[in-house]
Amino acid sequence: MDALKNIAGGSSSHGNANAGNAGRAPGEKKDLGDRIAGFANKKEGNKFSDQQLESGTDKIRGMYEKATGNKVNPKISQ
Repeated sequence: MDALKNIAGGSSSHGNANAGNAGRAPGEKKDLGDRIAGFANKKEGNKFSDQQLESGTDKIRGMYEKATGNKVNPKISQ
């Protein structure tokens, strides 16, 4: 399917090595929360950019920490 998108002028994540790390320092990996948001976004038709997803997951993490007074487990969100 990616080959068809490339032929039709669409882009593929294979063409850009940093496509999954938009807005991040080189070598910084996505945390579990970002990967889950990316998966859900992909299943819904890529309605949001990676930067929008990162901002959204950061806001959700902040709201959780404010409401509960507990930090999010570093394995889930960094």
